[in-house]
Amino acid sequence: MSFLSRVMVLKSKAHFSASTIGGADHAAFDGARKKRASQAKSRVGLLIFGFVCFYGVIGGRLVQYGLAQQETVSSIAPADRLMASRPDLLDRNGEVLATDIRTVSLFAEPHRIVDVDEAIEKLRTVLPDLDTRGTYQKLTSSSRFQWLRRQLTPKQQSQILALGIPGIGFRPEKRRFYPGGPTAAHVIGHVNIDNRGVAGMERYLDSQGLADLTALGMTSDQPLEPVKLSIDLRVQAIVREVVVNAIQKFQAIGAGAVVINVHTGEILAMASLPDYDPNNPAEGAKEGWLNRMSNGTFEMGSTFKSFTIAMGLDEGGINLGSTFDARFPIRIGGFTIKDFHGKGRVLSVPEIFQYSSNIGTAKIADTVGTEGHKEFLTRLGLLSKMQTELPEVAMPTQPRQWKKINSITISFGHGVSTTPLQTAIAGAALVNGGKLIEPTFLPRTVEQADLVAKQVIKPTTSRDMRFLFEWNGVNGSGRNARVEGFNVGGKTGTADKVVNGRYVHDKNFNAFLSAFPMEKPEYVVLSFIDEPKTDKGNGAALAGSSAAPMVHDIIARSAAILGVKPKFGKDGSALLVSY
Repeated sequence: MSFLSRVMVLKSKAHFSASTIGGADHAAFDGARKKRASQAKSRVGLLIFGFVCFYGVIGGRLVQYGLAQQETVSSIAPADRLMASRPDLLDRNGEVLATDIRTVSLFAEPHRIVDVDEAIEKLRTVLPDLDTRGTYQKLTSSSRFQWLRRQLTPKQQSQILALGIPGIGFRPEKRRFYPGGPTAAHVIGHVNIDNRGVAGMERYLDSQGLADLTALGMTSDQPLEPVKLSIDLRVQAIVREVVVNAIQKFQAIGAGAVVINVHTGEILAMASLPDYDPNNPAEGAKEGWLNRMSNGTFEMGSTFKSFTIAMGLDEGGINLGSTFDARFPIRIGGFTIKDFHGKGRVLSVPEIFQYSSNIGTAKIADTVGTEGHKEFLTRLGLLSKMQTELPEVAMPTQPRQWKKINSITISFGHGVSTTPLQTAIAGAALVNGGKLIEPTFLPRTVEQADLVAKQVIKPTTSRDMRFLFEWNGVNGSGRNARVEGFNVGGKTGTADKVVNGRYVHDKNFNAFLSAFPMEKPEYVVLSFIDEPKTDKGNGAALAGSSAAPMVHDIIARSAAILGVKPKFGKDGSALLVSY
């Protein structure tokens, strides 16, 4: 075989060998690719299966929560109770004193909280004052429901929603809102966190059946008829401002005032300080909750001489022309009764009233006797618990056994403690013709008042008392309460307070009982101020310079609002009344 032939044969063999080897390599590569594809498909399948299982678990839990929702809701108060409405409170002119506004409250379902620490940390970004320890205990408890914060603002709700915390939710509620803040706090009262009346007329509403309706779920979102009160918000604002100014001026520990319609018993305004804002009542819990006008008892001092003299005129056989010897102190039971501003002479009844004679008043009480004295004060409602809508009413205190010494000291206002409000109500009976009318914080007509009125003194006695009130207003301690054109009359009372069982002279409880216009009284105004100091801060101020000016300011600013027209003579001077 030639060389070329051999070369051709060798090339042919080499080509066959290369083809055989290349085919084998290609087959091996194709097998590996198929294997990798199979493995990828397995991995994708496992991944899909994992996602299906994961979301299946989530879906199952959501279904479980959805089925358990009814049980969770039933673990707290029903929604209708949370949404229970209260009627609006209005003043006598229709101005809103209290109303319901919609709000939401934040709650948690501890069994749904994933990370307690994280949840608290997020909540504190919106509610920085949140109690961390208390909240942690709530969120780790075994209960299915916990309140976290009641009555949130819309902004707070929006911010908490944006946090996206699982297990946190909101419940719609009603919140009581008082547009006037503390203006009429002790009259209106306030509600608790569950919208239930706690004090004042709010509590009165619940006692009249509102609480029962709420418990039955019959007040949910129903428009309730507003309740109108006797209060005139304009006069109320004036009275409170005058009381605030008096406390500041005299650095007193308390003060108050009230305006009453003498023919109906309606309370037009009543303020007692310290007070509080019913929108946030907890801040006033220490001092502000005490309504000193109706729920505080005090020795009313010489204002009681009005009742003692009325008693003598009505039952003791004396008249305005009677005279009593006030030259010498009265000594009885180891005590000495003397006059603070003694004249050292015989005094007529008007002079006893004008000079506030303890000796003369004690002798007038003696013309009636101890038992008659006690009966008369009881008849005027000064020794029994006052009946009115306001729940906060204190029981007066009196001696267990009345002796002559008790009758003497009580005649000028020591020995019996009563509330300023019932003192004002008894004062109204002295000037309205002799009718005792229970006070009311609801509107009342004269005809309705006559149905509950009790004749406690003679009309002639009432006429004489009107004269004495005006006499003292013009000539005596009531001069600082006079308002030009409105003929204000009244009686001051400066009572030493008891400290450690003894009367002290540097701590007074001052009051002024007044009425206007004295020719035909329409309103009684009583003011008091507890432990006032003089303008210079040294010593106690007297009623004529502290309580009487309060009455002047109230009447000067509110008489026109109350519809009382001033009367002047032809020369422009105020008219005096002849009796």
